[in-house]
Amino acid sequence: MSETTPAAAALTTRTDDTRLVVCPAGAWTLAATLPASPAALHAPEPAGVTRIAFDCTGLTAWDSRFVVFVRELEERCAAAGVALERDDLPQGVRRLLELADAAPERAAESPGGHERAFLREVGLQVIAFVRSAGELIEFTGAAAVAFGRLLRGRARFRVLDMLRIMQDVGAEALPIVSLISILVGLILAYIGSLQLSQFGADEYVANLVAIAMAREMAAMMTGIIMAGRTGAAFAAQLGTMTANEEIDALRTAAIPPMEFLVLPRLLALVLMLPLLTVYANLMGIVGGAVVGLLLLDIEPLQYLVQTRGAVDLGDFATGLIKAAAYGVIVAVSGCLRGMQCGRSAAAVGAATTSAVVTGIVFIVVCSATLTVVYQVLGI
Repeated sequence: MSETTPAAAALTTRTDDTRLVVCPAGAWTLAATLPASPAALHAPEPAGVTRIAFDCTGLTAWDSRFVVFVRELEERCAAAGVALERDDLPQGVRRLLELADAAPERAAESPGGHERAFLREVGLQVIAFVRSAGELIEFTGAAAVAFGRLLRGRARFRVLDMLRIMQDVGAEALPIVSLISILVGLILAYIGSLQLSQFGADEYVANLVAIAMAREMAAMMTGIIMAGRTGAAFAAQLGTMTANEEIDALRTAAIPPMEFLVLPRLLALVLMLPLLTVYANLMGIVGGAVVGLLLLDIEPLQYLVQTRGAVDLGDFATGLIKAAAYGVIVAVSGCLRGMQCGRSAAAVGAATTSAVVTGIVFIVVCSATLTVVYQVLGI
């Protein structure tokens, strides 16, 4: 059986009043040798042509070679001010041309483009940071106003929602807080023992662990855990509600989202994070005791006496104040990013990431600020 060889590619034109009709014929494929373009296609204006159309009745096969030809012809027509009609082109060709129109070409980079792009990126980041700081201050102010309405008994939220959130951020976070706090206590005691053992002062490991956990590490580690666990959850919850237009529905029903959604989460974290910090203090001291009792041969009673003599209620109070501040930071960061979320799944993921980063950064900044304030006040 003999195979039918497709007709060779051909190209002719004919003039119809002020319209030039292009007649491709044969197989316009990558394997075919294309014919030379008629002179009329290179200079349509001198011939008085205002439009170019196609007659594809003789076209037997085509691929990207024909699409490129039409695209190049279209560009020449646009430069000459001549309209090109696509109506008589094959449907597949028209669809590919529409896709090409929808995806604009990337502008060629000029020499020095990298430098300008870098400076532009720096400028955009600075502008974004200033805008983000303004939004954070505005959101914090709105949360304070909602809290003021709560004190006057005019806030609209459900107490059951707050109790449920308190359970989520409190009791259900105990396992991870226990693990991290014990490990931090172990690390502090082990590193401290490496130095103190050189002076025969192993028993002061208890002092080091107690002071570090009470004043700084318990609150900071608990805040970071809450930023990664609870702040991300808040951002994901509110971001999903924003994407599903549930927050818009609350506003339509005259229910302030700041009071109904943000205030219960803010109160739950501010109340539970100091309690978790107290628990983290205990677990950190237990972790330090493991090293002191097992590796340094310190007597249990001696370790307890050293711990009680090293810290007082003031040390614990400084840590609890930091914990309350961290609770505000984590709640505001998570709720703010959730409320700012776009209306897509990717936007929810970006909001969650941003909430965690924002929370951890501001926790560190707040910790450094409060430490300086404590030092100035002699606390």
